[in-house]
Amino acid sequence: MTKFMDVHHGMKGITADQLQQAHQADLEIEAEEGVHFEGAWADPESGTVFCLSEGPSAAAVQRIHERTGHKADEIHAIPLSA
Repeated sequence: MTKFMDVHHGMKGITADQLQQAHQADLEIEAEEGVHFEGAWADPESGTVFCLSEGPSAAAVQRIHERTGHKADEIHAIPLSA
């Protein structure tokens, strides 16, 4: 499995509750694509949200986000970590 960092733009003003709800929506259906979302972080001022996941492909991660109504603008594979 590969780790992925995805980025969502245009979520200016997102609250902690909204971030948690979006993350929970992903968690509820993630197994259908063999994906696991490890966490989500947001900067309400810039409207940027980051999600860390593990899964078979970027396409699988995107399908979960699309189904829960918050398509990622960028998805980056993370082949190395320290």
